[in-house]
Amino acid sequence: MSTLRKNIVSLFTLQGANYFLPLITVPYLVRVLGAENFGRIAFAQAFIQYFVVLTNYGFDLSATRAVALVRDDPERLSSLFSTVMIVKSALMVLGFGVMLLIVKLVPGFDRDWSLYVVVYLIVVGNVLFPIWLFQGLERMRYITTLTLFARSLVVIAIFAFVHHRGDYRLAAALQAGGMVIAGLLALAVIPRLGHMRMRWPDIAQLRQVMVDGWHVFLSTAAISLYTSSNIFFLGLLTNSTAVGYFAAAEKLIKAVQGLITPVSQAVYPHIATLAVRSREAALAFIGKLLRVQGIATLILSFLLFILAKPLVHLLLGIRFQASVGLVEWMAALPFVIGLSNVFGIQTMLNFDMKQTFSLILVASGLINIALIIPLAHWLGAEGAAISVLLTEIVVTILMGVALMRRGLLRKMITRRVAQ
Repeated sequence: MSTLRKNIVSLFTLQGANYFLPLITVPYLVRVLGAENFGRIAFAQAFIQYFVVLTNYGFDLSATRAVALVRDDPERLSSLFSTVMIVKSALMVLGFGVMLLIVKLVPGFDRDWSLYVVVYLIVVGNVLFPIWLFQGLERMRYITTLTLFARSLVVIAIFAFVHHRGDYRLAAALQAGGMVIAGLLALAVIPRLGHMRMRWPDIAQLRQVMVDGWHVFLSTAAISLYTSSNIFFLGLLTNSTAVGYFAAAEKLIKAVQGLITPVSQAVYPHIATLAVRSREAALAFIGKLLRVQGIATLILSFLLFILAKPLVHLLLGIRFQASVGLVEWMAALPFVIGLSNVFGIQTMLNFDMKQTFSLILVASGLINIALIIPLAHWLGAEGAAISVLLTEIVVTILMGVALMRRGLLRKMITRRVAQ
């Protein structure tokens, strides 16, 4: 089996667990904690997600590509690893200070200050676990093994210790702590990947990784304006109960939508390497990916729409009837995002269109904010669902137009992968 196929299998195994484990824990948590406290956790996680974006700084893509290009040079790889880890750690400390300042100064946040502190462990775990390194080296089975082990512990702990509505802080701490466990295990495994060692980078190296990640950072920050921000603004404009209904529905959508992630993570470094050797071969490969992923996600979206009611009743319970309409509104997201993933991440980032990619996402993020504020105010959780759907459609259309103007879309569609 080729390395690419092994990586896809590994990541699909991981995503299968990401799909299966929430199907165990989310139905349990929504029933034990109730919509209000489940919404509190979701709001805190959405807030802390801004700091995840800050510490990632686009490295999940920019550093992954850089690792793929220097993975056969231990000296350069060690230098890159050290530089990225130091930058991410500095951003983590900065982010924690900013988070505490916001919690202290913004009215209403101080009520759940301890919840925000424990959820910040997600940021710590994200920094400790260099997924970008494993992806660039195309050693995805390590990601799968370590993450599965940590998340399995979390599932066991949730059932063992979370039994009452007031246990929502504990539930949040257990979920965030799983990320830290996975990160520590990852650091222990890294010496087995090659002759890498930590070294203090010079200013030029620090500056270079910051410059390389800038456009992707802007893009991921913009993406957060219409992903995490939906729950965040919904919480600011309505209440924790509405957030709970929306967050529960979004969990179901993301479980299906996440099936795209293994393919995306596995093929991105492959396309990056392929594009260096042959742009034509890379475009042919992307064209095949577009057809396969487009058809698969269209089927998933259709099934989500027609099965929305029984899925919600089965997984969330009758008390979450309000989530049915939200799932129906967002059912098209796997298909729409499946297309934008190929257009944006796989094509634009690998064909020197980073600036256009960033501009599209920044503009779309601002559009989403302009939509969600009035829609959430008038329609509550349903308004948030409508907002995210419209924004994702705008993203996909703008990316398609940009590729069409560069002549890349036609080549992707018409070329065939060489046999």
